[in-house]
Amino acid sequence: MENFLLKLSIMLVPGLMAITFHEVSHGFIAWRFGDNTARSLGRLTLNPLKHLDIIGTIMIIVIGIGWAKPVPVNYNNLHNPKRDMMWVAAAGPITNTIIALLSALLIRIIVPLTEPLPDSSWLQLFIEPILLMLAFSIYINLLLALFNLVPLPPLDGGRVLMGLLPYRQAAALAKIEPYGMIIIIVLVFFTDLFRYTVLPLLGSAVHLIAGPQSGLVFSVTQYLLK
Repeated sequence: MENFLLKLSIMLVPGLMAITFHEVSHGFIAWRFGDNTARSLGRLTLNPLKHLDIIGTIMIIVIGIGWAKPVPVNYNNLHNPKRDMMWVAAAGPITNTIIALLSALLIRIIVPLTEPLPDSSWLQLFIEPILLMLAFSIYINLLLALFNLVPLPPLDGGRVLMGLLPYRQAAALAKIEPYGMIIIIVLVFFTDLFRYTVLPLLGSAVHLIAGPQSGLVFSVTQYLLK
């Protein structure tokens, strides 16, 4: 129990930030492009309680990937529905990527500054949990960005693809959306597709942005998710 609470204390803040900023960015871009639905429902807030999906949050803690309540978007209110919906969808993965980059920048700055400090110093004891949270922030934000870019609706990548395709092909892809989550669950839990596509890309992305601190990111996430 004590070990679980320790892991939870490290994962909770970066996990909530990742899914909250992801959803708010969808609603914010939709509002900028003419749809006031999310704002009128109080979803343009950084209060995570407004965005939490209980099962999705538990999944983040258990397997390292989860989801929030989708921000409602009225497609017909957008200035240019087909084009604008593409940017609304892309906002989530872009936001997660920016958070991962900022976390990586901080961890690259902090680690060299604290390495000379003795492990028992008060500053090291204060900074260590911050480093652990930054390491998990890199992992969870990159994972959410990459996973959501899978080109299958209702994931963001599917909606971006619908914005890029001609109308006939986009309409055909849209017909998959009611069954999209079932397909995704089957692919993630009952095939090796996730392990051979998203995870290798995730590893490369961590190496790219975390550089010499990528080992820290991998060791922290392995500890948290085992």
